[in-house]
Amino acid sequence: MPRKGSDFAGLSVALITPFRDGEVDFSTLRSQVEFQIDAGTNCVCPVGTTGESPTLSHEENERVISEVVQAAAGRVKVMGGTGSNSTAEAIRLTSWAAKEGADAALLVAPYYNKPTQEGFYQHYKTIAETVDIPLCVYNIPGRTGKNIEPDTICRLGELDNVVMVKEATGSLDQASQILAGSDLTVLSGDDSLTVPLMSIGGEGVVSVAGNVVPQDMITMVRASLSGDCEKAREMHHKLFPLCRDMLGLATNPIPIKAAMKMLGRDTGELRLPMTPLDEAGEAKLRKTLTAYGVL
Repeated sequence: MPRKGSDFAGLSVALITPFRDGEVDFSTLRSQVEFQIDAGTNCVCPVGTTGESPTLSHEENERVISEVVQAAAGRVKVMGGTGSNSTAEAIRLTSWAAKEGADAALLVAPYYNKPTQEGFYQHYKTIAETVDIPLCVYNIPGRTGKNIEPDTICRLGELDNVVMVKEATGSLDQASQILAGSDLTVLSGDDSLTVPLMSIGGEGVVSVAGNVVPQDMITMVRASLSGDCEKAREMHHKLFPLCRDMLGLATNPIPIKAAMKMLGRDTGELRLPMTPLDEAGEAKLRKTLTAYGVL
């Protein structure tokens, strides 16, 4: 039996939000959607962590999702980032995404206020009962300050429209518990852990590196899905230096914005408190991109 959310298996790309002179550059955003469609990406995810959602206003968040849905025009799935540490705000943003035609919503765990496990459950349950599009629980305790425990995620999986988890704890034990205890589709939240996670039953990745090399990410994911372990390993090792730099040189999305600028696909502009990659980081990233063959 396929898992809930299995139509989101494969490569999802966490889109950057391009800025120009402090404002969202919607023309470049639309061109990025076209780039992903041309590559064969299964789903695009605007205004997640990579899309600098913490520094977008709610109005900007809503418009970015609307523009991406319109640009996608049904040719690629859209999973909008609509999470918040306020349940009411998350409902507002998720309701907007649903109204605009998004295929799913990516909901980061409530951050900073550190709910109890019951608080996590009630947060997602309230959203699920209010908005009927498929929901993806995004568990990234390194950002939010607290883990959603596997038992809580499995309990959430009993709700009809909670269908996926973006697993960014870095723990294969946690992922194993979720896979054994629920029928949720598990997507890797870390590019470099995609193949290990898929080897135990994960079905794809929400990728940062996919902004730059979506076709190679697709090759790796498809090899994993088809059981071609040798090809999956080969692609993992090829992609690893790039994936490492995306998270290791500075906080996401600083390195991917720098990479997109080097490739002539973005201004590289960030919003404070994010600041540009330093000279040493730029030199290292340029060397990695050159060695990979994209620069």
